[in-house]
Amino acid sequence: MNIHGSKYQCTECGKCFIGNQQLTVHRRIHSVEKPFECSVCGKRFTRSEPLRTHSRIHSGEKPYKCHVCQKAFTQVANLTRHMRVHTGNKPYKCKVCQKAFRQSGHLNTHMRIHTGDKPFKCSLCDKNFRQSAALQSHKLQVHSNRRPYYCPYCGKLFKTAQHVKTHARVHSDAKPYSCTHCSESFRWRATLKSHLLKSHNEGTWFTCHICQKKFSNESHLKEHIQRHEGVKRFVCDECSKCFFTSTALKSHQLAHSDFKGFCCGLCGKDFKRPTAVKRHFKRCSDDIESDSIL
Repeated sequence: MNIHGSKYQCTECGKCFIGNQQLTVHRRIHSVEKPFECSVCGKRFTRSEPLRTHSRIHSGEKPYKCHVCQKAFTQVANLTRHMRVHTGNKPYKCKVCQKAFRQSGHLNTHMRIHTGDKPFKCSLCDKNFRQSAALQSHKLQVHSNRRPYYCPYCGKLFKTAQHVKTHARVHSDAKPYSCTHCSESFRWRATLKSHLLKSHNEGTWFTCHICQKKFSNESHLKEHIQRHEGVKRFVCDECSKCFFTSTALKSHQLAHSDFKGFCCGLCGKDFKRPTAVKRHFKRCSDDIESDSIL
């Protein structure tokens, strides 16, 4: 019997268990044995419980519901993490700069800012990233022209399903990001983050090391530094014109397209750019007002 009072001990890692069955299940972690298989997609698991949780992806079952916003989840752990959005609880704190996070994974990713570690490398241009999600986003936005996802409201095309989901808020009044200090709500997470910094001094500013200008968003700082360095890494496939940001490139690419995704609500005229429809809308409303006076 070991020092923990249990005779069932893993010979691989030394972890102890109260019964042989628990030890048998644990040993699968150290082997390739995954006896539980999903009948839909074939994915395999070491235990039956993760398989039951996984099967909800195919069935659409989401038994764990938030009592605040009614959003539902397949796992209770996901609901627990989500509730921190409403409570403002951030239990994971960086020991270097004291910045706090809602999820341990976010803290681990943040720590790479201090260590400089960028373990995810693009196989096409050798650029490195701190997050795998950032790498995948980079490949889609820089090295791919595929836009298989479209908005059901306006038909606008996107490279990822998440981009469609985020864009769709333009067509609704949804403002899922609420400030924990006041009654303000926001459509975008970045807008909430900026609000917290500017109005409540919560969060961390990103400062340009060249001119000391401050930004609430790290990506905005990176774009700003590229202007100092003169780097234009976003290239138009049609005419090879280069731009500092992906937003500027997307705006330019409209010149090569006949798609007009913005419509005047007064006269029905279509436009390529939101700025154009805004200018037109003002003139259109002024004309209607003048006609009504006459």
